[in-house]
Amino acid sequence: MNSRVRKFFSYYKPYLGLLSADMVCAVIASAATLAIPLCIRYITTNLLEVGSDDALHQIYMMGGLMLALVAIYTACHAFIDYQGHMMGALMERDMRNELFEHYQKLSFKFYDEHKTGQLMTRISNDTFDLAELYHHGPEDIVISLLNFIGAFVILININAKLAFIALPFLPIMGIYGFYTAKKMYAALRKSSDKIGDINAQVEDTLAGIRVVKSFTNEEVEKKKFTHENDRFVESRQKGYKAEAYFYDGLIAFTQLMTITVVIFGAVSIVKGSLDLADLLTFLLYIVILIEPIQRLGNFIRLYQEGVTGFNRFMEVLEVKPDIQDAPNASELPHVQGEIEFKNVSFKYKEDYDHVLKNISLKINVGEYVALVGPSGAGKTTLCSLIPRFYEVSEGQISIDGRDIKELKAKSLRKNIGLVQQDVYLFSGTVLENIRYGKPDATEEEIIMAAKQANAHDFIIALPNGYSTDIGQRGVKLSGGQKQRLSIARVFLKNPPIIIFDEATSALDNESERAVQNSLERLIKNRTTLVIAHRLSTVRNAKRILVLTDNWIEEQGTHEELIALDGAYANLYNMQLRIEDTGDNA
Repeated sequence: MNSRVRKFFSYYKPYLGLLSADMVCAVIASAATLAIPLCIRYITTNLLEVGSDDALHQIYMMGGLMLALVAIYTACHAFIDYQGHMMGALMERDMRNELFEHYQKLSFKFYDEHKTGQLMTRISNDTFDLAELYHHGPEDIVISLLNFIGAFVILININAKLAFIALPFLPIMGIYGFYTAKKMYAALRKSSDKIGDINAQVEDTLAGIRVVKSFTNEEVEKKKFTHENDRFVESRQKGYKAEAYFYDGLIAFTQLMTITVVIFGAVSIVKGSLDLADLLTFLLYIVILIEPIQRLGNFIRLYQEGVTGFNRFMEVLEVKPDIQDAPNASELPHVQGEIEFKNVSFKYKEDYDHVLKNISLKINVGEYVALVGPSGAGKTTLCSLIPRFYEVSEGQISIDGRDIKELKAKSLRKNIGLVQQDVYLFSGTVLENIRYGKPDATEEEIIMAAKQANAHDFIIALPNGYSTDIGQRGVKLSGGQKQRLSIARVFLKNPPIIIFDEATSALDNESERAVQNSLERLIKNRTTLVIAHRLSTVRNAKRILVLTDNWIEEQGTHEELIALDGAYANLYNMQLRIEDTGDNA
């Protein structure tokens, strides 16, 4: 069996009991549906003769039986609707959990190439469509087959000739349905992709709403959204056209079948080969025969939408994380903090140019190393390789003499603290955001970390102190405040290795001093790498690495590099001139 087919049915496994009960109710509901016209036929054929002594009593008995059948049908359908939908919701939950968990395993490389809106569509819209198929699919198939076979068998028993007159319509309807369903599937797949594009556009615009408003580009964003929305309508148009052909075509065929039965039935009555009671019963069963065809049409729609969603769901689930723990990967206990690069090369894709090439570098325990150089020289990339956010293309990186590929990624990253220029804070309180550095931290530990990060004073000045809600991405805080909260998180994590990625480049002088003080406190007795934009902030580094298009072009202390009068001296003197110009202005 195909692996995707096995995967599809595997989600039923935890709910086989509920599925079985659902199917039993579907069988009983179908039997009740088939029995009611037989009761009507019994009344019209046997009890409506004038002069029958107990006809009235038997009519009441049959009426009571039909009421009981309606009650049974209603109870079974209520169970199917409620418990069946709950089964679908539980399966949808399981799929979302699995997909979200898989998202957590995927590396930065995956997120570099996929839009957030598309990924959100897969975890919301696609899993919902799939849950609808999981719930309605089995019951629609069971009820359709039982009603169809049962009705057809009864029709043959009533009048075989009339039943076989209706029979030729069925294969024609099947072929027509199959042909139009293929077109419907293609249209639905395209429509699902367009929904993802709309979500991506909305997510992009709302995330950057401050930039949009600052440039007064609301009209630009409206045009971009309208373009995506129009493309969605275009895809929906094709989908609705295919659905219209599918459903209306089937309805037309069912009407033709009913007309054919009525005409030939009336002829049979005139000829004396069929009585009126049997024609009435025949028409009741034709309605029952048509209902499975319509239900099957609904199933085909659900199947198309569900399979479309499942394929999109599996496309992500089948993406293998390009960074995985080796089978014999081990923990990284008692880290000292020595980092070594041995002939390390890296490029983002196979056919791309190298971002780093043949880098060999040793950073000693507790050493403070700064990385400087022009944008695009590979400073951030080099630091991102240490926690294995990306995998090296060639060479080896080791910590305390152990190849990081032989270590568990979680253990490796627990020992590395990262402070980025673009601080990400989650919706919630100040306390919750600092606690992210150590989920089981006490309130006292969090306050201590905030004090070490020079954040405590501004936090207690907030309306609700540590319980203040900071808004999405910390929009209620200044840049310096957000940066100090991110440093407090790292203080709480207390890792032996620290990486600062231009952590003060976007701050004003006062905020920079506050952040710089907390950084200096944090780096004591830790191996530290600092990516520096302002060279004046790393003059005290034990070693400065200058990265250029020639990779590591120079290294040494500030004084040694100034004396070399090379790339670093040029960068430093250029910044001095810019700062002097700014001061004079």
